[in-house]
Amino acid sequence: MKENYMVCNCKQVSYNDIADALESRRYQQLEDVLKLFQEIQDVTHCSTGCGGCHDKVLEIISEIMMG
Repeated sequence: MKENYMVCNCKQVSYNDIADALESRRYQQLEDVLKLFQEIQDVTHCSTGCGGCHDKVLEIISEIMMG
């Protein structure tokens, strides 16, 4: 696992928070990244403040799901 770091400063969401939220979904393969983003956003509230982390969250979801 990658080193943990803060991704969303507004809502205090870390890389591990996103990874844990994805793990709880138990997706076996890469699905619609935007749909996954919405589900992760519902759980962690990332990118609901200033929105500056939106692209980074999408990158992390893609990175984790691609293995």
